[in-house]
Amino acid sequence: MGIGMKELLIILLVVLLVFGAKKLRTIGSDLGSAVRGFKQSMSEGEDEGRKQLKSDQPDAEFTDKSDGQKSDKKDRVA
Repeated sequence: MGIGMKELLIILLVVLLVFGAKKLRTIGSDLGSAVRGFKQSMSEGEDEGRKQLKSDQPDAEFTDKSDGQKSDKKDRVA
């Protein structure tokens, strides 16, 4: 009991009659730009997340576990 091709065509014709071709084109254009903007902001968020993960990774410097401060190995007293 799904929607068949005939039903979709009838729905399309009713929508076309109610809104008109020009209004539908405008709605489609606005919807397309909104989807593009959403995808762009999602990819920017993923890029920031990757940058954050890279900056959180420990580097080659020695990290003092007592206070979390980074220091060079030569600064460490034996």
